[in-house]
Amino acid sequence: MRADVAALKYHVRRLAGEIGERNVSRPRALDAAAAHIEEAWRLQGYAVRRQAYEVMGVTCANLEIVRPGSAPQGGILLLGAHYDSVRGSPGANDNASGVAALLELSRAFAAERPAMTVRFVAFVNEEPPFFMGAQQGSMVYAAAARQAADDIRLMVSLETIGCYSDAVGSQHYPPGFGLFYPDRGNFLGFVANLRSRALMRRAARAFRAVSDFPLEHVATLGIVPGVSWSDHRSFWRYGYRAFMATDTAFYRYPYYHAAGDTPDKLAYPELARVTDGLIGCFAALAASGVAVGG
Repeated sequence: MRADVAALKYHVRRLAGEIGERNVSRPRALDAAAAHIEEAWRLQGYAVRRQAYEVMGVTCANLEIVRPGSAPQGGILLLGAHYDSVRGSPGANDNASGVAALLELSRAFAAERPAMTVRFVAFVNEEPPFFMGAQQGSMVYAAAARQAADDIRLMVSLETIGCYSDAVGSQHYPPGFGLFYPDRGNFLGFVANLRSRALMRRAARAFRAVSDFPLEHVATLGIVPGVSWSDHRSFWRYGYRAFMATDTAFYRYPYYHAAGDTPDKLAYPELARVTDGLIGCFAALAASGVAVGG
């Protein structure tokens, strides 16, 4: 099954164009975003589980659906994206793009029979002031998963994946990285810590086997600016292997965390090609399994 460009546009426009800024300071918008995701998943045939908790007097929820695996000891592949936006921004790229891709991934997996169990999670409260704190949605989720001894073999965070450009000089990096990576922002990036490097590289091979969309990857220290700036960090914190799929956010996208992060700024044909590649990549991983320590 291929990603639907119209569906990707619809989800981005609904979240960032109609609902707009969505966080605990705008609880009705946050609830509307959650309701949109829940309805999309129900229409795909899934039962949605809410992991609710209270923040600043507002009830927030991580949303989860599951595609059960056929292998009893196959473990879990977790795919996630945060649905809140930073204050002052409608959050089209950050992160309606990731949520839209997540919804297309789950739609594709509804027709799959994976060996691994695949969880799809829409996280709340990724943005400041909650990022890296106990009330960040993915931190709440990862802590509960560790307490329950969930066998999550790999987590992938879909984060800001809708900006692409072939213009020379459209891509920037932390100091030194530009010596090894292209200066055009026309690629998808996989970003991991050193412990998750082997699984990230395996995912990169799986992506390239099904897609000709440019892909770059790096495994490095979390102290490098941007490397740990999403929900995958929460899973590192609790001992799980994880990486981020990203367009590199502020290293490329001029409207990062700004009021100008609107639906018209995204490159939808490229987002669809990226989502197609991710569908094939994750289908291959879920079919063959991910070894502990792999």
